[in-house]
Amino acid sequence: MTLRHLWPATARQTLAEATWLATTGLLPLLSVLILLAGTALGLALTPLLLGIGILTTVLRLAKLFGALHRRLAAKLLDLPLPPPPKPDLKPGLWNWLTARLGDRAAWRSVAYLLVRLPAALLALLGAGALGFYGLASFTYPLTWLLETRPGHGLPVFNVQSDNWIGSLVWCISGILILAAWPAVIHLIASADRLLLRTLAADPGLRERVRFLEETRATALDDAAEQLRRIERDLHDGAQAQLVAMAMKLGLAKEELATDSVDLDQIRTLVDAAHSNAKQALTELRDLARGIHPAALDKGLGLALSTLASSADFSATVTVELSRRPPPSLETIVYFAAAELMTNASKHGTGRCTVLVEDREAVLRLTVLDHGPGGAAIIPGGGLAGIAERLRPADGELTVSSPDGGPTVVTATLPLPR
Repeated sequence: MTLRHLWPATARQTLAEATWLATTGLLPLLSVLILLAGTALGLALTPLLLGIGILTTVLRLAKLFGALHRRLAAKLLDLPLPPPPKPDLKPGLWNWLTARLGDRAAWRSVAYLLVRLPAALLALLGAGALGFYGLASFTYPLTWLLETRPGHGLPVFNVQSDNWIGSLVWCISGILILAAWPAVIHLIASADRLLLRTLAADPGLRERVRFLEETRATALDDAAEQLRRIERDLHDGAQAQLVAMAMKLGLAKEELATDSVDLDQIRTLVDAAHSNAKQALTELRDLARGIHPAALDKGLGLALSTLASSADFSATVTVELSRRPPPSLETIVYFAAAELMTNASKHGTGRCTVLVEDREAVLRLTVLDHGPGGAAIIPGGGLAGIAERLRPADGELTVSSPDGGPTVVTATLPLPR
């Protein structure tokens, strides 16, 4: 590490790192106290079986505290960390208990909170005392002049001087401390970054590689399926219409070559060929729109508004983006919104609300309908298909659909910085 790496790059980074230290200084203490209280209660009630449920709740709370630290790190330390994989919840009470109690991400969060508790308290007290000393010493000449009895000094850190010249020495030491204080904060924040990467993030490169292998396979399978669909649509749709048109034009040509021309029959053949040509153009246009909608070239807002206006149900579209996402993410969001709007028209009340926004480097699509509820991500279902298409871009799909509605489906995709 070179000398320039000891200091933060900008004053804004110093402010953000100091805010991180102040915000999370006591958070591990509060988290550990809550977890210890929950653990003690769970162990006490274990003979009544209620304690096992409390212990699983304690682990989920630890995971939530770890997620809170990750969000704060992304916001203040510019350290976006991928969320840990969700536990594999198989059917059955025993499988559910083993998955919850054996959740590695939750236990890593517990380890992170326990390790960071003393470090956070020491860092908060040390950095706070250092900064307070620097400010007190820096302002001591002014304090010395305003004292009713000069020479008695400040009641902190034994800062005192019998004369004003001596107070300047304290002032110089305060300036040196305040100049070095950003480097101290940056050093503490760097240690926190290392600890977050080690304990609060995804267990390691192996899990990431496994995830990338799975998503690559999903993307390849999806691309192959899309190619088969295009080939099938061309073969059964536009190609069939063009073949029929060629046959009818061929019959009309043969009829014109005879001595006795039946104008009515030729007119019928040409009309049918013309109808085949128009149908082929319509199917080719629909196929091209299914590959990449032309309206998407002008932005996600226009594309979704065009989609909603051409639908046979009521859809309210709101797009609030601070910057235009990459074309690949726009395409994913567009087709996800199209499928969710179709689901809302089938299972909802004929109306839905679509919201696209970007917050904290995340592109979020939310589709709400007032149907009867009960929607869920089921293997082989439509929502599962959307979730699979989101995975290659590190996206995630969540569904909230209680009985009686409303159904809220949210797709999130990380945006490149």
